[in-house]
Amino acid sequence: MTIPSTTERIEAAPAGPARDRAFEHALEVLRDRRDEFDQQRFVPPDYIALLKRAGLYRASTPAQFGGEPMAPSSFMHLVERISAIDPATGWVASFGSSLVYFSALPVATQAKIYADGPDIAYAGGLFPMQEAEKVDGGYLCSGLWQFASGCRGADILGIGLAGGPDTNGMPLTALVNPADVEIVENWDVAGMAATGSHSIRADQLFVPEEMTFVRGGAPKVDEPITRYPMLPYAAQVLAVVTLGAARGALDYVQEVGAARSSITGGAAKGNRPAYKIGLARAEADLRSARAFFYEVTDEVWSLALAGDPISDEHRAMLRLAATHAAHVGRTVVLSAFDLAGTGAIYDSHPLQRYLQDALVPAQHAMLQTNTFEAAGSILLGLDSGIPSFP
Repeated sequence: MTIPSTTERIEAAPAGPARDRAFEHALEVLRDRRDEFDQQRFVPPDYIALLKRAGLYRASTPAQFGGEPMAPSSFMHLVERISAIDPATGWVASFGSSLVYFSALPVATQAKIYADGPDIAYAGGLFPMQEAEKVDGGYLCSGLWQFASGCRGADILGIGLAGGPDTNGMPLTALVNPADVEIVENWDVAGMAATGSHSIRADQLFVPEEMTFVRGGAPKVDEPITRYPMLPYAAQVLAVVTLGAARGALDYVQEVGAARSSITGGAAKGNRPAYKIGLARAEADLRSARAFFYEVTDEVWSLALAGDPISDEHRAMLRLAATHAAHVGRTVVLSAFDLAGTGAIYDSHPLQRYLQDALVPAQHAMLQTNTFEAAGSILLGLDSGIPSFP
């Protein structure tokens, strides 16, 4: 089944109390509509508009083009709070960070993209990378690209092209208008259903060369947000979704454990030693992983602010903290599931949302177990063994 993408240009509320209220309103709406998003398997454009009002889609637009770049920690705190309510929507919101990639485009192209405002929702279906025909002025692109999270509410889509001699073999991202491609509704999954990570199909679509860039390529705009390591940031914004999911799961089991009695009429679950110990250990694990995650983020951000060099070791620490957060967060959610007992096996149980969604981020290529080995290699002064790491 194919469906058109629909988009809408919305401006963020003024910075300060108005924008804070817009964000709190978006959270309230999400509590009411998260089941709807899960059932329909995408976050709709009208909700993306609420996130735009809350400033998430100008958070990585360079100030040169009217953006209000947020410190990575500040942006990820917002994604974490969204994810504590609905991790899949948090995953979609995390791509508000992706406009940093656009800084590798020619400055004139960036100015064109932001001509109508800095609040741009981007979604990319980059794999599998397809061979494109190089023609005068650009590329003819055909193929099917998977995993375009948030594509149903995007203003701009990205597709992945195999690199050639002109790019020293580095793969390209080509930016396309959603109206010029098809979104193939094939996202049939158990976890992260609401991300709507459908596929993108194009047939002999011409993309001007100036609308292509190497993902993570050298930025043409020099600002702190474009100095912060782009690929590690991409891993971080996905990992923080798991931290939010873990927070939501623990809040639930803490609330249930504090109840006066259990569903059987016996003593409250929270009175059981195993429940108390399990909750305490999970809380400690989550807070420890979270502290490491934000500590490293703020350390590297301070270097970006100062314009100081950011080493491969710094980048490796960002990747390590991200992978650690994704794996610890997943374990914490599983601990909450254990504490909840038999009732948690039902589809309708509140923990199912966190369980299904929290298992996914650590499956992402940027957060899999092999990135621990790659980080350790960098810390030892060795080659990471992964071309895109750190």
